[in-house]
Amino acid sequence: MITSFMIINMDTLSLTNIIYVLLTSTFLGIILSLVFVYTRKKTVYDHAFSFTLLLLPLVISIIIMLVSNNLARAFSLAGVFALVRFRTAIADSRDITYILSAVGIGLASAMGYLLYALVITAFISILLIVLSYFQLDKDHTNHAKLKIIIPENLNYSSVFEDVFKEHLLSSQLQKVKTTDFGTMFELTYIIKMKDTMDQKKFLDAIRVRNGNLSITLTTDYVSLTSEI
Repeated sequence: MITSFMIINMDTLSLTNIIYVLLTSTFLGIILSLVFVYTRKKTVYDHAFSFTLLLLPLVISIIIMLVSNNLARAFSLAGVFALVRFRTAIADSRDITYILSAVGIGLASAMGYLLYALVITAFISILLIVLSYFQLDKDHTNHAKLKIIIPENLNYSSVFEDVFKEHLLSSQLQKVKTTDFGTMFELTYIIKMKDTMDQKKFLDAIRVRNGNLSITLTTDYVSLTSEI
């Protein structure tokens, strides 16, 4: 039964209590999903992930209510999850925040703290929107990954030194790899660009040196921190 405003006694399950929890967790899941879509509207994101966020608080609530205080059920549930392997890697580490938020909302709802779940959702949503609005989660360091293909007859240790000095604040050669049966070198740099750098002018200067071979400039953080 309801003991106070939006706080439910979940010691004994009843159909009314279950409906309250299911409706609340679904409603809050919708809010969290809409916040995710809003904060990602200017970027490419996985639309299936927003659907997952919508349902995750509901699923967590159902699981917690079914397990309740039964230790045997809890161990059985742990065994079921041990058999499940999640093969989809999270491309953006910020998405973990949404997943953990959804889990917290589902737990609060299943424990009967519907008002607390609402307050938690509102606080997290406002915080995420503020961070997105002021772009506090963006990378403003101008770091990038640069891959250049050069012929084997070029001395890669100094061939781009003057170009880098003109356009970059710093550069670090991370990897050298031979390609095309040893006739080419693939150079991978981690660079920090100047704020006033003209990317086209920078790439054109490199093309003159490497004979118009392939050049890849990546500023995406996930690609930047992936395997070099």
